[in-house]
Amino acid sequence: MWLKKISTIAIIPILFLFGCREEVANKKKVVTQKELQKDTIKKVDSSAVLDSEEAFKLTEDNAIEFFYEYQKNLKTTKVKLTTSMGSFVIQLYDNVPYHKANFIYLTKKGYFNNTQFHRIVENFIIQGGNSDDKVTANKRRQIGRYLLPPDTRKGYKHHRGTISMPSSENDNPHKLASPYEFFIVVAKPGSYHLDKDFTPFGKVIQGMSVVDKINQVPVGKGDWPSKNVYIEKAEVLE
Repeated sequence: MWLKKISTIAIIPILFLFGCREEVANKKKVVTQKELQKDTIKKVDSSAVLDSEEAFKLTEDNAIEFFYEYQKNLKTTKVKLTTSMGSFVIQLYDNVPYHKANFIYLTKKGYFNNTQFHRIVENFIIQGGNSDDKVTANKRRQIGRYLLPPDTRKGYKHHRGTISMPSSENDNPHKLASPYEFFIVVAKPGSYHLDKDFTPFGKVIQGMSVVDKINQVPVGKGDWPSKNVYIEKAEVLE
């Protein structure tokens, strides 16, 4: 069974440095165990950018170098998500720099506030960072269009409680990650068939019972919850 696409943002093919230049395209998905046989789930001065964020937008050309510089000054590794069903805390991995920096950057920009857990697959994952309202789409336009390279060789696995990032779907053999969304593994002991295709970049260290509760809500068409589950606030714990 295919897990259906989560958002409809069109993303232009990019060239970027991550060992070599690689070509990408858009749309996102995470795969279940059953579908594994068919498919698998100029330099930027970051300090100057932070002084003039109103005019700055991330693009396919500048995102990697921006996050490379941005992560150098990060001292924190924890993010708290307060949802309409409770709160939980995520510990981000230091040695997955682009994904960690991206998640903290979006958190500080207020992107995740009032987004939703828009895809829930019972006993598998909860997926967040999207929304069906125009405010979220506007936030994405203001922040920019970009993808992130996979970083799957750090030894992390998709254990229960792992937070990871879905990848683009079409014409994307290198599994570039969709930066605005994330999923958390609920399956026990984990969903290890995802290990080679998606990038674990942190884990839930507090409030996993809330994640489980979200995973049990009734869903409708497309695995979207019958009643919206909101991320009311995302905050970096300094």
